[in-house]
Amino acid sequence: MIRVGVIGATGYAGAELVRILHGHPETELTILTSRQYAGIPINRVYPSFNGILDTVCEEFSMDAVCEKADLIFTALPHKIPMEIVPDLLAKGKRVVDFSADFRFKNAIVYEAHYQPHTSAYLLEKAVYGLSEIYTDEIKTAGVVGNAGCYPTSVMLPLIPLLKAGIIDEKTIICDSKSGVSGAGRSPNLSSLYCEAAESFKAYKVAAHRHNPEINEILSMQAGKAVSVTFVPHLVPMSRGMLTTTYGSLAKPVDSDEIRECIASFYKGRSFVRLCPDNQMPNTLHVRGSNYCDIGFTLDKLNNRLILISVIDNLVKGAAGQAVQNMNIMNGLDETTGLEFVPYPI
Repeated sequence: MIRVGVIGATGYAGAELVRILHGHPETELTILTSRQYAGIPINRVYPSFNGILDTVCEEFSMDAVCEKADLIFTALPHKIPMEIVPDLLAKGKRVVDFSADFRFKNAIVYEAHYQPHTSAYLLEKAVYGLSEIYTDEIKTAGVVGNAGCYPTSVMLPLIPLLKAGIIDEKTIICDSKSGVSGAGRSPNLSSLYCEAAESFKAYKVAAHRHNPEINEILSMQAGKAVSVTFVPHLVPMSRGMLTTTYGSLAKPVDSDEIRECIASFYKGRSFVRLCPDNQMPNTLHVRGSNYCDIGFTLDKLNNRLILISVIDNLVKGAAGQAVQNMNIMNGLDETTGLEFVPYPI
């Protein structure tokens, strides 16, 4: 059994992680930490755990975490992980981090959009946690920077097409919509019911901090500079994410060639599903699951490819992908503990 700990277990992504790990056949959930709810059982923070899990959340202690767990998930806001991950690694622990602190190779780019990086020397060793793309590197990683939710939904459909030279990298526009849980559990005016329930709005237009993350990884995968226009939106639902990506074709292709490009690239990867020609992805169909569904259509009049992808932002966009990465790090089948069917409704 893999002894695992969750630092930051009571945020939305942390609680989703606890839910998944509790049902994982190869893990023992040995410690949960929470600054706000230290001393309180997890089932009092989230009553959905009543009769299932009553582990008491603890104040973070480096000694306690390292004594009780071998692999640690840091489900924490940016800046905090960079302060504690070096010590975890020094004590021989492996880490999957949910923040942006270990997603970038270029510390200058990270610091331009976040804050000064106090552990920049680790960035070269850290592995970007987009499970289907960096599988081999994740296997031996000490620290994995779990991919962001928006980047996951943007990049999974795009990477095969960029690598095949099918889409013109200078023309890519990504329009993404996220459920309110993406804003986290801390009180926030924009996520209050009366602010969000009857609202549909764009925010941080062409200025979201996931944009440079997307650009860096796409550029690495394409082998050339890629800079996309990225516009996120907040939609009045609790969870789910849909991204529509537009790009001009770089060479003449038909729908069959596009389908074969994506299908062959992800052959054998259980969590990427290509929709039938007569069906477009729907956030409802991945709700509560680790799937990314992809669909597309060719706008022949304008020589443009339109890609649509959906994920559950709390699962494939956070906790589920983190467990998928943990599985890969430990030589397990990547689907272990993650093969639950999406909620039908």
